[in-house]
Amino acid sequence: MDRKRSCTLCGGAVMLLLLLLGHMINALEVPLDLPQPPTITHQSPKDYIIDPRENIIIHCEAKGKPHPSFTWTRNGIHFDVEKDSKVIMKPNSGTMVIDISGEKAEAYEGVYQCIARNEHGSALSNNIVIRQSRSPLWSKEKSEPITVQRGMSLVLQCRPPAGLPPPIIFWMDNNFQRLPQNSRVSQALNGDLYFSNVLMDDNRNDYICYARFPHTQTIQQKQPITVNVLDTMNDTVLAAFLNGSDFWGDSPSGERAPTFMQPPGMHSTSMVLKGDTLQLECIADGLPTPDISWSKVNGDLPSGRFSFHSFQKTLKITEVTEADGGDYRCLAKNRLGSNHHNITVVVRAAPFWISAPQNLILAPKESGMLTCRADGNPKPKVTWSVNGIPIENSHKDPSRKIENGNIILSDVQTGSSAVYQCNASNEYGYLLGNAFVSVLAEPPRVLTPPNHVYSVITNSRALLDCASFGSPLPKITWFKDGQSVVDGDLYIIHKNNTLEINVAQPVNSGKYTCIASNSLGNKENHIYLEVKEPTRILRQLGYKVIQRNSMAVFECKVKHDPTLFPSMIWLKDNMELPDDSRFEVGSDSLTIHDVREDDEGNYTCIRNTTLDQDSASAMLTVVEQPDPPTDLELTDQREHSVQLTWTPGDENNSPIQLFLIQYEDSLHEPGVWVNMTEVSGTRTTAHLELSPYVYYFFRVLALNEVGLSEPSSPSRQYRTNPAQPEVSPSDVEVIGTSPDSMTITWRVPKGGFHSNSNGPGLQYKVSWRQKDVDQQWTSLTLANVSLYVVTGTPTFMPYEVTVQAVNDYGPGPRPEVVLGYSGEDLPTVAPENVKVSVLNGTVAEVSWDAVPLSTVQGRLNGYKVSYWKMRSLHKQDPEPEKPQELIFHGNEMEGLLFGLHPYSQYTLYIRAFNGKGDGPTSSNQIFETPEGVPGPPADLKVQNLNLDSLVVKWAPPVEYNGHLTGYLLKYQPINTTDELGPLKELLLAANETSITLDNLKHSTRYKFYLNAKTIKGSGPTVTEEGITIMDEAMTSKQVDIATQGWFIGLMCAIALLILVLLIVCFIKRNKGGKYPVKEKEDAHQDPEIQPMKEDDGTFGEYSDTEDHKPLKGSRTPSNGTVKKDDSDDSLVDYGEGGDGQFNEDGSFIGQYSGKKEKDTAEGNESSEAPSPVNAMNSFV
Repeated sequence: MDRKRSCTLCGGAVMLLLLLLGHMINALEVPLDLPQPPTITHQSPKDYIIDPRENIIIHCEAKGKPHPSFTWTRNGIHFDVEKDSKVIMKPNSGTMVIDISGEKAEAYEGVYQCIARNEHGSALSNNIVIRQSRSPLWSKEKSEPITVQRGMSLVLQCRPPAGLPPPIIFWMDNNFQRLPQNSRVSQALNGDLYFSNVLMDDNRNDYICYARFPHTQTIQQKQPITVNVLDTMNDTVLAAFLNGSDFWGDSPSGERAPTFMQPPGMHSTSMVLKGDTLQLECIADGLPTPDISWSKVNGDLPSGRFSFHSFQKTLKITEVTEADGGDYRCLAKNRLGSNHHNITVVVRAAPFWISAPQNLILAPKESGMLTCRADGNPKPKVTWSVNGIPIENSHKDPSRKIENGNIILSDVQTGSSAVYQCNASNEYGYLLGNAFVSVLAEPPRVLTPPNHVYSVITNSRALLDCASFGSPLPKITWFKDGQSVVDGDLYIIHKNNTLEINVAQPVNSGKYTCIASNSLGNKENHIYLEVKEPTRILRQLGYKVIQRNSMAVFECKVKHDPTLFPSMIWLKDNMELPDDSRFEVGSDSLTIHDVREDDEGNYTCIRNTTLDQDSASAMLTVVEQPDPPTDLELTDQREHSVQLTWTPGDENNSPIQLFLIQYEDSLHEPGVWVNMTEVSGTRTTAHLELSPYVYYFFRVLALNEVGLSEPSSPSRQYRTNPAQPEVSPSDVEVIGTSPDSMTITWRVPKGGFHSNSNGPGLQYKVSWRQKDVDQQWTSLTLANVSLYVVTGTPTFMPYEVTVQAVNDYGPGPRPEVVLGYSGEDLPTVAPENVKVSVLNGTVAEVSWDAVPLSTVQGRLNGYKVSYWKMRSLHKQDPEPEKPQELIFHGNEMEGLLFGLHPYSQYTLYIRAFNGKGDGPTSSNQIFETPEGVPGPPADLKVQNLNLDSLVVKWAPPVEYNGHLTGYLLKYQPINTTDELGPLKELLLAANETSITLDNLKHSTRYKFYLNAKTIKGSGPTVTEEGITIMDEAMTSKQVDIATQGWFIGLMCAIALLILVLLIVCFIKRNKGGKYPVKEKEDAHQDPEIQPMKEDDGTFGEYSDTEDHKPLKGSRTPSNGTVKKDDSDDSLVDYGEGGDGQFNEDGSFIGQYSGKKEKDTAEGNESSEAPSPVNAMNSFV
């Protein structure tokens, strides 16, 4: 049965050709355990240049089943290896080894071809051309000196012997040093040395051309060439005549426009083969030396494939294509003109495959096709052979025919296997392709290893192979976890049956099965896919700027699949880290200790797993203080200024922000450097204003973000000439120190008395006179001081003062007049007419008359009012209070006294004061303050008395502030939600300090408010809270037990049990029987006690003659006592001394006994809900 197959054609683009019932398939690898024709696997190159000193080895390897045998042809004739003792073939190989020791290698030159044969066909190797490498000697020739006029062009020819392969040319001198080349002097592609123009420096006698032959590694040299360069026409003609040497140049030297030396003329042609490298050359003469540029006419130079060499004189284009054909223009240009040369490039092509023939596996009765498509320029000729025999000369096969250059096979039979050769050739080369046709019947087999595990990273491409073989060609079906896989968006099934998952996800993990099937059977294979998490560096390293000698840390933490174990590699500038102990590599970090300048660079962290990797990079920049500036120079030198220039030092990767200029005054302050000025970090000059009489040294410091640099070396000394002072002393003050003197002070310049003096002999002329008095200035000249005390002055009089700087070159500028006063004395008069007006119990107003200014004896600063409490008018104080003092500045003559105590007696006096001190005091003024509201009552307390009473106690106020008239007491209840009840008020007598409040609610909190009162009103309120006595037992039951669910359930159970017992007793009594009370009494000494029977839990038997009273509930009063009724019986009587109450868990404390039923009186009535005990008793 014929079926279609596909074949992927080599050459890049995939093209399917289906013809008749045949098919084409991928180049199949037939398992070597199956019969198959030979296939050439390795062979020597077509053009094989051999070294005559070594044996000749011609490779030919092939495979097939059975293993092929090998024969050779030489120059188209069978080469009998066995007849030549120098030739051997390796076992099971066609590789031939020729021993040429003692023989000439030329004897084995020729064209060799290897044939590999077995019973299924013959495969042929390429024609291998064997040629011996040659390095012939230079022909002997006499080298005549060359004389050339300066400025003319020159060509020194090399013309090396023709070698195989061609030699490499270079020019050297006698010292084996390469001759310098440049745009003026350069070597051409043919090895000649071209001079665009000759200089006098070109005059030498050792221009030597060397040829190196690469195969033999030999170097040969030409005879040295001598070049004589003449400078004048007369010298040139004379030298040519005397020496008979060649003469270059027929006109005097001079500048000229470019002309082309190589290639000559305006146009030339160059041919190149497709895929080779094209080299175009233009060399021009001219003076000045021309510049060469290249362009393509009607196009652009091929991007990425062209380059310029030999100082722009050579254009190189690699991997030439047909599009590179056309005209190229080189332009030579100097200042005298330009010239151009066009080169037409013709691109030819040796044959190249479009579709090489592929092996074909056919089952009996199947059909197929062999194709052979090649191209070239010119178009190659294609021929077919079978087992090395031209197909037209081979035996006729009815199943084979040729159409359009393709071999079509139909209805093939077993035994028709063969190897077909396709030969495509043109004048530039040939191609030879072998393809076998193997006819066999074979069930499917899967070549991919079973249970193979593929591991890929999430979001990457997964390719699952299912290589198979069979004849007929097997059909491949894919399954995942038992489900069929369909070619679509998620899965792609390629022509070679590889299953592709373009973007693998964790859900794609699992078991895959591929099944290969043909007409002879089926074969399946299991494959497993694991999709793992990608390896990712969690955070980029980050740009780091580190100061020198500090530590740099790069972190490289990674997230990865738990089944993968990433390694870590650190690189610096894409190289291994330096072998330095300062580099510490941790588990996920790199630490560089003691960072140096050479540690700068790009650091890369690479985290590798077996499946993927991630990397992160960061720059490390090492910064430090700038290097100090250098080369300080002083220019533009003037009397009081100079220009300072400098050269900045290295910034050390941190821009300089500013320059600090300092100076040293070696005359007055040697060794002390003073900051002078700052300039921007972009400037390198500064204009400096100078002072006279200073011996300057300057230095400069640079500042960046790291800090200040070291100072530069000092500049040379610059001296300024002395001059008279330019400024007067500053901060002149006049201070009155005593009543008959004053002190004059001024500021000494920073740096001492001689700094800023402008010259030697600095002194200070101090002058003073009394103001507004017809008086002459009094002057005194002082040195090395900054104050002077003037004595004998009247008290507090105004003076005019000046201080002027003078030196040996004259006085300074006229100083400003400073006004001051002589010393003060104490005031002599006390204020008079002092009056006090009491405004209320705490404030009084005081006033007085000002003292005459003439008695102040200085500057009046104000008045001081002193007052103190002598005693309280209500009681005698233990001692008077300390005086208080109020100061009123300037000319104030009245003020208020605050904070006085009501109902008290005070004393007050006033005195004036100046800068010297206080004057005499006024006479004492006594005044009294009126009554005020009292202070708060002291020590307020509330005490419990009984259930409905509270006692409120207090003490009188500490401050009565008058006569107490009584107390005002207010109180109100507070409920459990802190809400206040109605307020009640009580007026109490002044002599009361306690009160009992009755008829209050029990278990209630009250708030009390208490004020003391005088005729001025109520004083501050004090508050306190109190609580009436609470029924603790009842409250405990209500709060702690009665609300508990378990307790209510227990009570209900007990009540139900009692009810059942009562019903039983009631039934028995209704039957009319009598209880055997008598027998019970006889059995017990105490006839009153009849306990419950412990065995059955029933009550004792009672006689029906007894008084029967109904069973009533019993309630416990709020005070916890139990009242007895007239019978004096109680539950307590039947217990063991308990009070009949419940334990905390709700059980009874006492035990019941069976004497009689008791009536329990109702306890203290309350509006509150009854307790659980009462509820139970009421229920019964």
